[in-house]
Amino acid sequence: MSDHFVVSARKYRPLKFEDVVGQESVTTTLQNAIKSEQLAHAYLFCGPRGVGKTTCARILARDINDFKADESGDVSTSLNIYELDAASNNSVDDIRSLVDQVRIPPQYGKYKVYIIDEVHMLSQSAFNAFLKTLEEPPPYAIFILATTEKHKILPTILSRCQIFDFVRITVNDIAAHLAAICKKENINADESALHIIAQKADGALRDALSMLDRLVSYTDRRLTYESVLANLHILDYDYYFRLTDHLLSQNQAEALLLFDEILRKGFDGGDFISGLGEHFRNLMVARDAATVSLLEVTGSLKERYLQQATLVP
Repeated sequence: MSDHFVVSARKYRPLKFEDVVGQESVTTTLQNAIKSEQLAHAYLFCGPRGVGKTTCARILARDINDFKADESGDVSTSLNIYELDAASNNSVDDIRSLVDQVRIPPQYGKYKVYIIDEVHMLSQSAFNAFLKTLEEPPPYAIFILATTEKHKILPTILSRCQIFDFVRITVNDIAAHLAAICKKENINADESALHIIAQKADGALRDALSMLDRLVSYTDRRLTYESVLANLHILDYDYYFRLTDHLLSQNQAEALLLFDEILRKGFDGGDFISGLGEHFRNLMVARDAATVSLLEVTGSLKERYLQQATLVP
């Protein structure tokens, strides 16, 4: 019988700060704080989904107690580390229960760490019940709050936390991470295919890993540019290049026929216009040697952009 399948987002969840992708400023600051023993009593990790907020919270919780995670990264067995999902535990009673636990010192280790995910989902009354404990917790208690919607957090909560802003992960970083995973898993993947997945993920590594799992099943472990376009229902870059050529030659008939072909293939007109805007932006970037590095595309596609950019006034 084959081993139980574990999705890539869980299987390759980082177990140490050095493995976290695309958040160097955050991980470096946290590592330095641990080394110098200058730990705050409350942290707020905010940023888009799938960029490593909860992962970094778990790593921080383990490192300050010098705990070792198992291969799955599981810390739920530790009596010193508590995780609360504020999306489903957002009442005053839930927070009061947490506050009661805070009063009990750790049985072993140095700190009790409370990770509260999606903290913006707490009710107004739950926030108020949490304020005093968050401001003056026992010396052994550390709170790590995580949210995707920082603007919904009360200013009184923000003022009590060290705030870390997680950024969207770049296309190149995601593509490089996917390539490393494909190598480990013996998956044959084209560089251009991985770049398409990375672009579609919109800065969220977790989304990219979920798409990778789906595509591996669809393509039988052979990821090509064409198979990724077909499965993710993405329009080929070639259409944008061809339409731009028709516009430059003022061939309205061919431009309209090409647009009709795109609609007949089931693509939304609004999405196409958005993609065309991105294509024009890339052409503008490619016109200046100083900004060519801003192109987040593979080598062969970059050459094509550089070539067409010379034709655009």
